[in-house]
Amino acid sequence: MESAFLAWLRQRLPADVRLRLGPGDDAAVLRLGDGAECVATVDVLTDRVDFDLRRDDPRRVGRKALAVNLSDLAAMAARPTAALIGLVLPREGGLRLAQELYEGLLPLADEFGVAIAGGDTNAWDGPLAVSITLLGETTSRGPLVRSGARAGDRILVTGAFGGSILGRHFDFQPRVAEALLLHARYELHAGIDVSDGLSLDLGRLCDESDCGAVLQAAHVPVHADALRLAAERDDGRSSLEHALSDGEDFELILAVPPVAAAQLLAERPLSVSLTDIGEFVAERGLWMEDAAGRRPLARRGWEHDFS
Repeated sequence: MESAFLAWLRQRLPADVRLRLGPGDDAAVLRLGDGAECVATVDVLTDRVDFDLRRDDPRRVGRKALAVNLSDLAAMAARPTAALIGLVLPREGGLRLAQELYEGLLPLADEFGVAIAGGDTNAWDGPLAVSITLLGETTSRGPLVRSGARAGDRILVTGAFGGSILGRHFDFQPRVAEALLLHARYELHAGIDVSDGLSLDLGRLCDESDCGAVLQAAHVPVHADALRLAAERDDGRSSLEHALSDGEDFELILAVPPVAAAQLLAERPLSVSLTDIGEFVAERGLWMEDAAGRRPLARRGWEHDFS
């Protein structure tokens, strides 16, 4: 079964000049650009946690598995190059499932210029797990990291937040092109993608930069899905609370010096929206500011729980 799948896969994958040696050997050999640094990221997605195959199309699952990695490279302003894909398949129906996963991710790989360099498959009596390691390369400006935010920088975000569970967590567009364009044209001090929640991931960026942040409540872009979710669920959470904590928005948070932020917002170089939602400050912590004043903002979002 595994041999049949690998034979199918090798016929399905297009040739790529960056792959000096691709699937079929013990490891892949890649050609990287002159002077570029390699950026590597990995994400593991599992059935009943990140998706549910009882209702979710495996092709959407495959797309998401690659897209979340692309979002990590976007946060680093790195150019995607190649992916290594590990599948732990259920024994029953595993071959068809593997093919559907690839049929979902291959169009996205083609869109972002990702070569499928190799990977591994395994089978067991448990649920599906997908692990993708994505490699990228830095541009001449180097990687965008979490640790560069400074007091006084503006907090800029792409897109809108909240309610992704209604379906957007499968179909989001990784902000790779946007990050590369902004990093090339403007001064950016730091960046992170919002995978686990706007307030939680903003807090992580602040931790790495040894600073804090003040958000303007009225400026946080709330997605229509968050409005719908708040209306449908009787859990007492407002649409703003959903926007701050739901996670899997896969938008970018950027620390931008004030002059560059003003220029960026005036020029609006992206097709996706850019919003100034607050300021980084010297004191560590998160705060929310609205008509009632300033108050501490709790970090809320998704964190895997294990002991």
